[in-house]
Amino acid sequence: MPEHADADQPQPGTLMRLRRFLLDTPAPREGLWLGLFFTFLASLPFLMTPYPQMVDYPAHLARFHVMLNRASSPFLQQYYGFEWHWMGNLGADILIRPLSWFMPLETAGWLIAALIPPLTALGIMAVQWTLRGRIGLASMLAFAFVWSPSMLLGFLNFGLAQAMALFAFALWVRLDGKPWRAPLFIPIGLIVWLAHVSGWGILGLMVFGYEWHKDRSWRAFIAPWPLFFPLLALVAGGGVGKPPSYGPRPEIYKWAIWKQAMRGTWRWFDYGNAIIIGVMLALSIALRRWDWRVGWAALLMLAASLAMPRHIFGGDLVDARMISAGLMVGALSLAWKAPRWVVMAATLLFIGRLGYTTLDWRRDSHETAEMLSALDGLPKGARIASYMVTERGEWGFNSQEHICGYAVVRLDAFINCNFALPGIHMLTINEDSAYFRDPFHRLNHRAGKPIDTYYYEPALHADWFWYMGQEDPVRLPYGFVQVRRGHHWILARRVIPADAI
Repeated sequence: MPEHADADQPQPGTLMRLRRFLLDTPAPREGLWLGLFFTFLASLPFLMTPYPQMVDYPAHLARFHVMLNRASSPFLQQYYGFEWHWMGNLGADILIRPLSWFMPLETAGWLIAALIPPLTALGIMAVQWTLRGRIGLASMLAFAFVWSPSMLLGFLNFGLAQAMALFAFALWVRLDGKPWRAPLFIPIGLIVWLAHVSGWGILGLMVFGYEWHKDRSWRAFIAPWPLFFPLLALVAGGGVGKPPSYGPRPEIYKWAIWKQAMRGTWRWFDYGNAIIIGVMLALSIALRRWDWRVGWAALLMLAASLAMPRHIFGGDLVDARMISAGLMVGALSLAWKAPRWVVMAATLLFIGRLGYTTLDWRRDSHETAEMLSALDGLPKGARIASYMVTERGEWGFNSQEHICGYAVVRLDAFINCNFALPGIHMLTINEDSAYFRDPFHRLNHRAGKPIDTYYYEPALHADWFWYMGQEDPVRLPYGFVQVRRGHHWILARRVIPADAI
């Protein structure tokens, strides 16, 4: 054999250096740069697609459009009302107004949504750096919840409030012992509450858990007093809405939201991520590698997800939000100085979610653009009854569920997918309100069952019918004929006057 045959093979010294590199603990600055790199990547799905594929996002845009343009549009004045009031669900609504002075509404909405993932990632890093002076395994695991189900559902206000809560908690810890911390946190608590009441609740639990770790007495319950002031607004009726409700069959629902704690697109990948993180949390507690300064809050959030009602202050899935938030804070409770290879392996959970979300968004954004072509040529102020079919057997979210909100933004249209529950939302419906708000446009469809829209009530109050679904309906609404169709959508026009039906 030639003498140079093994020249390209790794030498023992190289293998030893590689092994030592992987087994060493990353330096604090190294972890910081790694975290900043992933923070930069966190908005990749937004950068690769023109239409954010979050379920509620178009409905938020529709509300913003009415809020900003109702005074100048006779159609919006005819169809919608808007009653501005201060409440704990205004994060994006407050930001959109100044941004709309400098850019189009859809660009401003895109920017607000695109900032939530990196802000959440930076908030995660702020907590670990403040508590332990390094960025490592805890942050890398917590990054998996940057793209949580709440983000994919498009809970913009909650996402902003959760990121604020992380930064605020890090500041609370950093200012421990400062006499001016309490007065400073009175406005901070109010700001987080204004963004979203659930984010304010997360901040309160984190502060309480930190103080309980320090002093397990009544003083821990009093220590977060600077955050109590939003309670006055809640007692006075600011955003209370309907009474709390668990909904039907709460035991089945609770099991479902726990199974969907990391729901994305790939069911078994999401299950695997949740199991890995659950095992890591359990091992950390068992091996006493658990930082109780944030660990108490994590356990309280997870317990709250079981005890809390589904509907509080007019919001839906309030308890489900506590699951992903609790697991994220639980990941931040891991007090391991893990070797470099473990830290690198932990990043795969975030990279995997980020990767498949980006691919999904690129595909679904093209579908959104194609579906929106149905609006081409429709008159300003069109009255549209939309019908969105969601297949019950699919694991992933139907990101097109509120796509009809774009008709409000682009046509000042009257559409039936708005968030406009009386006494809860600021947007109101002036006419036919019983049929022209979420969720009357949605059908949870079981595969193989015929879809018949012949007696679809909202169509009686509209001039156009916009159907979207994987299967065609067996009949269109009475009085309508198809005028255009595309991939998984049909546009129909009324040919028999409504008063003749």
